Amino acid sequence: MSVKTTTHLNFRGDARAALGFYQSAFGGDLVVITYRDAGAVQEPSEADQVMWGQVTAGNGLSVMAYDVPSSLPWSPGENAFFVSVRGDGAEEVTEYWKRLSEGSTIVQPLGPAQWAPLYGMLKDRFGVTWVVDVSAA
Repeated sequence: MSVKTTTHLNFRGDARAALGFYQSAFGGDLVVITYRDAGAVQEPSEADQVMWGQVTAGNGLSVMAYDVPSSLPWSPGENAFFVSVRGDGAEEVTEYWKRLSEGSTIVQPLGPAQWAPLYGMLKDRFGVTWVVDVSAA
């Protein structure tokens, strides 16, 4: 038996845009189920928000997201989590970095680190902090 983890991101109205952005950065398939699709509309203005969404890429990346309904508390938090993307080669990781950095705030520029050939950290335009690096030998 094996276990696989998937980062699940919580938004308030931005889940569809965030998932579309992550698909543009990593490729793969995007699936979105709205509250309307699931027959779970509690607030009519939120009917087309994401109840469940996921990007799954052929390279193994998977990220899920949903829009927290207004009836529940939500805060993006401060350093509540990082999403780590670790690749085997600099070329692949650099491409992800370039795409993710669009509209982002660079926390640590992509470059060599004591523990990895390449490492960088950024906060994307949705407030999610990404750690991108190349696996050390």
